[in-house]
Amino acid sequence: MGGQQDPESISRTSSRRRIPQLDDFKLREKNEMETRQEKSQQPRNDQNQQQYGDNNPACVPPASMSMRPVSGPNGSFSVSTPSGETKTMRPDERLDDVQAQPSKYDVGWRRVVRNFSPSWFSVTMGTGIVANLLEGMPYNAAWLYWLSIVFFVLNTILFTLAFLTSVVRYTLYPEIWGVMIRDPINSLFLGTIPMGFATLIEMWVSVCVPVWGPWAATFAWVLWMIDTVVAAAVTLSLSVLLMMQTHELRSLERFTAAQLLPIAATIVAAGTGARVAEILPNPQHALGTIMTSYVLWAMGTPMAFVVIAMYFQRLAVHKMPPREVIVSCFLPLGPLGFGGFGIMYLGKVARDIFPQTNTLDPTAGSVAYVLGFLVALIMWGFGLVWFFIALVSIWEARPFPFNMGWWGFTFPLGVFATSTIQIGLEMPSRFFQVLGQVFSVAVILLWCLVAVRTAKGAWTGKLFFAPCLANLKKDGEDAEERERREA
Repeated sequence: MGGQQDPESISRTSSRRRIPQLDDFKLREKNEMETRQEKSQQPRNDQNQQQYGDNNPACVPPASMSMRPVSGPNGSFSVSTPSGETKTMRPDERLDDVQAQPSKYDVGWRRVVRNFSPSWFSVTMGTGIVANLLEGMPYNAAWLYWLSIVFFVLNTILFTLAFLTSVVRYTLYPEIWGVMIRDPINSLFLGTIPMGFATLIEMWVSVCVPVWGPWAATFAWVLWMIDTVVAAAVTLSLSVLLMMQTHELRSLERFTAAQLLPIAATIVAAGTGARVAEILPNPQHALGTIMTSYVLWAMGTPMAFVVIAMYFQRLAVHKMPPREVIVSCFLPLGPLGFGGFGIMYLGKVARDIFPQTNTLDPTAGSVAYVLGFLVALIMWGFGLVWFFIALVSIWEARPFPFNMGWWGFTFPLGVFATSTIQIGLEMPSRFFQVLGQVFSVAVILLWCLVAVRTAKGAWTGKLFFAPCLANLKKDGEDAEERERREA
C-alpha cells in the first residue's frame, strides 16, 4: 500500500494541473476577435468618411486629401488627383509639390467639364419650382407673373447649359460614364435630370399654352412623353444597379435620403402628366396620359415609402447623419409633397375626362377625385412630420458647410408648398392657402441664398468637383490585374 498516494494529495495535484476546458478556447478566440475588431475599426472609419465626404457630390473637399497612399517599390507611393490621374511620388517628395503641378485636366474648361456631375441638375429643379410657385401662388399679382416668366427663361438657360455640358463630358471622356454609373452616390443624381425637365414642362403648360394655343399643348405632350421615358428608365435601371453593384452600402449608417432621387423621378412625371392631360384637346389622348400617370405614380410612391421607412430606421439607430449631408433630411418632403399633388390632380382631371370617354362607371371620375384628395391629405400630414424632423436636424447640426446639397432645401419644400396650395384650392380652405403662401415665400428666399452661394462657388471653381473621378485609375489597375491573372 506504500506505493499508493493519499486521495487528498491526488486532489491537490489535480487542482494544480488543471486540464484545459472548451470554455478556455472560446475565451481565447473571443479575445483574438476583439483584437482584430479594434485593428479594423480605423479602416471602417475611413470608409465612412469616404462615403459621406469623398463619394458625396454634395461635398467639397478633394478626395485626394483623404485617400491612403499605396506603397510601391523603393518606398514610393501613389496619390490620386481630382481629375482621376494617379501620380507616383518619391519618399523625399512633398505632396504639395505634386499638387502644385496640375495637369491639363485640372485647369480651364476641361476641369469644369470633367467635374460637372449630375448633381448640378438640382439647380434646375430648385429654379424651376420657384418659377412654378411664383406663377401659382394663391395671393398673386401681375408683377409676380412676369417674374415667374423671368425664372422660366433662366431655368431654360440653366437646363440647356447643364445638358450640353453633360453631353460634352461623356462624349470627350466616355470612361467617366462607367465610373459615374457605378458610383453608389453620384448615380443617384441622374434622377434630377427628368425632374428638372419636368419643371420646364409645367411652366410651358402654365404660361405658353394659354397664349400659343393647341400646338403648344401638343408640344407639351411630346415633351412629357420624353420626360416619362427618361424618368422610368432612371427609376428602373438605378434600382437594379444599386442591388447588383459590388461596392454596396455595407451598413445602414451609410444610408442617406438621396436614395429617393431616382424613385421620385416617376412621381414628378406623374404629377406633370396630370397637368398636361388637363390641356390636351383630344379626350382620348388625355385619357391615355392619365392612365400612364397613374402607373408612374404607382411605380414611385410605394418604393418611396419603403426608402423613407429605411431612412427613419437609420436615424433611429445611428442618429443624425453627418453635417455635410444633413440637408438630405428634407428630401422625403419631395415624394410626399409632389406625390400628394399628383394623385389629387389626377383625380381632378379624371373627374372631367372619364365621363367624356365613357371610362368605367359614370361615377368613376368622382370616386377617383375624392380618393385622390384624401390620399393627398394623408401624405401631406406625413410630410408635416418629416418637415419637423428636418427642421430639428438642421437646428442641431448648425453650422454646416455649404455644398451643392443645399439645393435640397428648395425643391422638396417647394413641392410640399405646391401640395399645400392645391389642397387649399380644392377644399377650399383659407388656412391651407395662407400656409402655402408662407411656404412659397420661404422657398423663394432660400433660393436667393443658395443661388448666391452657388454662383460664388462656381466662379471660384470650388463646386466643380466629381469625387468619382478618383476611381478612374483604380478601375484601370483592376482591369490590368485581371488580364495578368487570365494570362
